[in-house]
Amino acid sequence: MAERGEGSEILRPARWGYILLTLTIAVSANLLALPGVAQILRPDLLALTLIYWVVYHPRRLGFLPAWILGLVMDVANGSLFGEHALGYAVLMYLSIVLYRRIVMFGMIQQMLHVFAILVVSQAVMLVVRLAAGADFPGITYFVPSVLGALLWPALFALIRMPLRPRTGADVA
Repeated sequence: MAERGEGSEILRPARWGYILLTLTIAVSANLLALPGVAQILRPDLLALTLIYWVVYHPRRLGFLPAWILGLVMDVANGSLFGEHALGYAVLMYLSIVLYRRIVMFGMIQQMLHVFAILVVSQAVMLVVRLAAGADFPGITYFVPSVLGALLWPALFALIRMPLRPRTGADVA
């Protein structure tokens, strides 16, 4: 049997202010201008953050914030209006459907699930672009999903840091 996932420790409750802070940082990171190829290959940190909150705190975040943040990304990127919103809605749906399964697994299996969710979300956005008349960008379009899955353990650990209970040594 697979060992229990990393989410088995008891954490302090996530406050709305902290959730909003993480989402704001993720949107800001997505909007940073990067040089050349780095801009094309950058993983969607907002999508990863949304997946985290849905998987590990399933009743704290719903479709509406994801949809609104998707529209913000559409406006900021100058992409087709609703493209990211639809992609994030599909991402949220898949995360909600799979969250019980994801928390049960270890980190490698979680990364595979996150990869699948990111690929499907990106595929939805690609279908919207293609339906609007854009050309197929090539297979490198899906590299950010691979990089996002590889970043999952780091993002997981980073978001959880403030939620861990303080021990006697920390309180001093």
